[in-house]
Amino acid sequence: MIRFFLIIIIAMLLTHLSLLNYRNIADASLSLSPNLNCLIGFNGEGKTNLLDAIYYLSFCRSAFTTIDANVLRHDEPFFSLEGHYTDNSCGEMVIHCGMKRGVRKVFRRDKKAYRKLSEHIGLIPVVMIAPSDIAIIEGGSEVRRHMMDTTIAQYNHAYLHSLTRYQQALTQRNALLKAEEEPDDMLMDVLEEQMADEGMRIYERRKQFVEEILPYFNRLHNIITHKTDNVSIVYASHCQRDELLKLIRSGREKDRIVGYSRYGIHRDDLQVELNGWAMRTEGSQGQHKSMTIALKLAIYLLLQQKNNNIRPILLLDDIFDKLDAQRVENIVSLVAGEDFGQIFITDTNRTHIDKILEKVGSDYQLFNVEHGTITPIS
Repeated sequence: MIRFFLIIIIAMLLTHLSLLNYRNIADASLSLSPNLNCLIGFNGEGKTNLLDAIYYLSFCRSAFTTIDANVLRHDEPFFSLEGHYTDNSCGEMVIHCGMKRGVRKVFRRDKKAYRKLSEHIGLIPVVMIAPSDIAIIEGGSEVRRHMMDTTIAQYNHAYLHSLTRYQQALTQRNALLKAEEEPDDMLMDVLEEQMADEGMRIYERRKQFVEEILPYFNRLHNIITHKTDNVSIVYASHCQRDELLKLIRSGREKDRIVGYSRYGIHRDDLQVELNGWAMRTEGSQGQHKSMTIALKLAIYLLLQQKNNNIRPILLLDDIFDKLDAQRVENIVSLVAGEDFGQIFITDTNRTHIDKILEKVGSDYQLFNVEHGTITPIS
């Protein structure tokens, strides 16, 4: 007997967004399209700030700073964000965030405050593609680890717990290594065991992440570039070299000399290659950008798979710069296709936006952004 399985795709949708004193946006209240929302305006007017507010409501932090006070509008005493969400399974919720200057921020879901902000991570999956993503190629290993961590944490809460416990043990061990007096051997043993236990859990999740995202990445990169570039991503970790606890303990004496922990998953990296060479030293800016866009779109599809086929919200910030016309056309066709749900996109002119609108041919909303003021365009 042949059995047919129906896969139901659920799209997470932001239907209404309100902002007060968020960066350069003094006050905005926006009704949004469930499909495509386009923000048009010159650089520095506030387009990216609006996307960052949507990101903040999902991750409890800005995409660009870890210091909450930095998102407060100058000379204002507080900021407030509120998002109304729904999905096509009829679920609705309101997420509110508020913070007074010098006071800890508060997150509420349907008027009920969270005890821990980590409880909120993953509830509203979001993928943001921004010019700063070029650091995935050109930046240090911490950028690539952060990319892995923020992705995995959206579908695996135990992973976030392991990261926290590992970082706590690493911080304490480093403090002992830097201290003038000799560290207590028993305490070092305990910290190293915690690093090894949690580190192995983190390693296994990261390894699985790379294995699962590669098919998506290869397919998307081939579409964007028409298979003109041969790229690869390889996960590198001390856990592949030897038993992690053994490595950490074998390095204790030299770690004491240098004052920090040289072995552990905090040194993991993704080796990104172009035609067999390190991509950070090879290729054009266009090739670098094509790779990062393909990788972030692959993350989108992986999150959808991991989150019971709930489509994340996709934020596209000025993604067409430094790309040739053909790659722009390929990306336009991708994001206008059926694989993606609600999209927010920024650009400085209507050229690329109009191409997307032609292909989408469905409900959309245009906004003009000028000096932090956001106005719907008929």
